[in-house]
Amino acid sequence: MPNRLINATSPYLLQHSNNPVDWHEWGAEAFARAQAEDKPIFLSVGYAACHWCHVMAHESFEDPTIAGILNQGFVSIKVDREERPDVDAIYMDAVVALTHQGGWPMSVFLTPGGEPFYAGTYFPPTERYGMPSFRRVLHSVLEAWENRRHRVNETAAQLTEALGRSALVQPDAGDLSADLLDAAVAALYQSYDDSEGGFGSAPKFPQAMVLEFLLRQYARTGQAGPLAMATHTLRKMANGGMYDQLGGGFHRYSTDYHWLVPHFEKMLYDNALLGRVYLYAWQITGEPLFRRIVEETLDYVLLEMTDSAGGFYSTQDADSEGEEGRFFLWAPDEVTRLLGEDEGALFCRYYDITRQGNFEGKNILHVSKSVEEVARQADVSPEHLIQALNRGRRVLYRERARRVKPGRDEKVLAAWNGLMLRTFAEAGAALGRADYTEAARRNAEFLLERMSDERGRLHRSWKDGRATLNAYLEDYTVVADGLVALYQVTFDERWLAEAVHLLEIVHAHFWDDANGAAFQTSDDHEALIVRRKDFFDNAEPAGNSAYAYAALRLGRLCDRPDLVARCESIFRTMRHPMATQAGGFGYLLSALDLYLRPSREIVVVGDPGDAGARALLDTIQARWLPDAVVAAAAPSGVDRSLVTTLHGRTLVQGRPAAYVCRNYVCKLPVTDPSHLAAQLDESLPAL
Repeated sequence: MPNRLINATSPYLLQHSNNPVDWHEWGAEAFARAQAEDKPIFLSVGYAACHWCHVMAHESFEDPTIAGILNQGFVSIKVDREERPDVDAIYMDAVVALTHQGGWPMSVFLTPGGEPFYAGTYFPPTERYGMPSFRRVLHSVLEAWENRRHRVNETAAQLTEALGRSALVQPDAGDLSADLLDAAVAALYQSYDDSEGGFGSAPKFPQAMVLEFLLRQYARTGQAGPLAMATHTLRKMANGGMYDQLGGGFHRYSTDYHWLVPHFEKMLYDNALLGRVYLYAWQITGEPLFRRIVEETLDYVLLEMTDSAGGFYSTQDADSEGEEGRFFLWAPDEVTRLLGEDEGALFCRYYDITRQGNFEGKNILHVSKSVEEVARQADVSPEHLIQALNRGRRVLYRERARRVKPGRDEKVLAAWNGLMLRTFAEAGAALGRADYTEAARRNAEFLLERMSDERGRLHRSWKDGRATLNAYLEDYTVVADGLVALYQVTFDERWLAEAVHLLEIVHAHFWDDANGAAFQTSDDHEALIVRRKDFFDNAEPAGNSAYAYAALRLGRLCDRPDLVARCESIFRTMRHPMATQAGGFGYLLSALDLYLRPSREIVVVGDPGDAGARALLDTIQARWLPDAVVAAAAPSGVDRSLVTTLHGRTLVQGRPAAYVCRNYVCKLPVTDPSHLAAQLDESLPAL
């Protein structure tokens, strides 16, 4: 018998629509019922690709006895954290405050007014792993609710007060200088793993935004250390089991120290951010591995994660046929049967496929030795080995496609799409991949036409032709950031105008004029127990970080000092934490790096379709220019442009010309791509 979730749009909620638990969606109906019946609320938050969410659902939410306890004593609410990051963020703060750790599934007990008083993550159905059983937790909460209500209410009030403090943080009056960037790099050195790359020990997360910050610090200082930290980590991740060696794309994170055993779900935002940082690493070093990873990752997104309308899907599951990772695992006999004895043996040697296996008796493909080393050990030439590996990957990929695929969450989320929009736009230009640029353009059209209302206000989520839920700060700012990137590739000013419009909505509905920075939710959003501000770059950029990135680039392109001034309030609010806790502020630190650099404006005058103008643009777009904004237009459109850096620029002797400027003071224009390259490379550190 289906429960109330049968009418949900979220695939995660629909997965629970046949549970015996009497689930509610988050909303007024559930809270009114809890108030009327004087019952505590059980809030369960997760997402469709979460392995342990599936485990707890099977063990507990499908169990009639546990469902009976929930239905009798509680009002139960199920939330998809990807659709409701506002709810997730508030109550995750509560979980961390109460337990000093967080994660999903998230299990929180609330008063009928929504105030948390007890929390945890995964609870087993029977006592194990040193954790109480879910049954015991439910009975203990009910006992406290019935017999110690005053203590419950005291805890709830104190915790709710603490949760509201993020909105009260005041800007710091100290200097904003490169010393903050240097301090952040020093902090990252302290937690860096010299052997395996990354930061800290197991589990290891990719932290793409931190790696981008390190690449920026190499570009700023010329010091080899930040580049070495970033590129060593990128190589280790690309060769590990966290990367899908057959199909491309990254799994969520590594459960071990060596990047070998992942949690097998694939998230759109991870692949957007990692695709981007591998692109930048390739532009800096020219290392073929980095380019290959970019293209394999983005090709995977085009093939597996793109809706026909142009949106990008959210996630692929960790599980298939009820087993974690089953889709991705191999045994030596399978490989030999498919490839033959000789090439099968070579393939197994290179990808370390053994009879004992490295995950539950089977094998996650990974690379621990170079082609040259494996070829030498196998007594074959490197060229022969490469050919065998290429054939083997094609054969195994086709065979894997016959397996039952992991589930796919086909909702489209605005912020996550904004991240991938920017990556496709920048990769299309840098790699000369017109299909990537077209994917970015179609995605921008999708976001602005299918996920916006008549006022130009964004929705958070879209699925099956239906856009729902108010957008959050991160949706507006990350999409604006993606649109700026698309402008700098196509030079269609529509994208720039739309980006400005999205930030103006932020100013009108999210900005805190009294204290600076922006709230996560708009002033016309549903009232929650607190209205928080988000500064922490966790798996995705915080809304305030993305605002700073987008606003700085728009401010420089359009001569909008007001946008730059708003960024300063964000930097000052997090001035001390981002220098000392750099791992949590990668995107904000990159934005601060841009803010502190002298502005560099690059202008090309000439029709972007003209061969001469195209040669100049190719010279620019082949390089990673982290301090620059780029504009281009045909001569007839220059003085009417929204982009003030174009005003007054002309052709030179009738030929397309490039102007390289620092703080709006320009060098002599050049018409030859080699002369432009010399100007662009003047300040870059040598490798």
